[in-house]
Amino acid sequence: MTRLMNLGLFLAGAAAMGWAASPSIEANGIYVEARSADVNAGSCFINSEVQLVGNLAVFGWQIERGQLEGVRLDGLKVAAAVKARSTLGDLTGEPYPVYSVLIYDERATLEQRLALKRFAQRMTGDLLERVVGEYVMPIEFKVEGDSIHDTRVSFTAGTLAAIRTRAIEEGDKVCGHEETFYAPLAKTDHAMAAFTLENRFNGDSRENLKARWSLPYKRNAFVATFHVSE
Repeated sequence: MTRLMNLGLFLAGAAAMGWAASPSIEANGIYVEARSADVNAGSCFINSEVQLVGNLAVFGWQIERGQLEGVRLDGLKVAAAVKARSTLGDLTGEPYPVYSVLIYDERATLEQRLALKRFAQRMTGDLLERVVGEYVMPIEFKVEGDSIHDTRVSFTAGTLAAIRTRAIEEGDKVCGHEETFYAPLAKTDHAMAAFTLENRFNGDSRENLKARWSLPYKRNAFVATFHVSE
């Protein structure tokens, strides 16, 4: 009897150790983000925008391989648009409350959509706590370039949102002492500030975020890789 009890305790402990060793989320891929304020600029530009703009953003993920709590997410995409009270990432202000809409890959099953929602929330901390709208749409995510430093990203979520980026070039600089002032809104491995050729959200001014914008030709984007295992 004692041996059976000991064996049961051993098996229970081994199972618990195996469960603890298996991450509840494990994923890697590409991330893109575009805001309504520059993220890479001289201090004069940053100071002229802070707490005035920068409260809007669109971002999305292309998951190359991944799972969340056992639900496979390989090849799927998810995106979000947010509207904050003030400039996102400004440590001197108070951007909350932040309202958001989520956009799911139309190829995802219902179970995968729920997992994509949890994935996006895990990747952004408390940024996506107040979800006021959810959409299912075709999401296109094209990446060109040999490295993150010269990557071009083209992202579209139906007709609702779009981002197109290129690398920041010497001619984009104004002050000569530009630097990246803000961190990406999501967890990343390696992120590079980028220049937007397109940055829009075609929301309804009467519902959900009650906002729509088109803010291209700024140094207001990030292109990044991500890998999470926790």
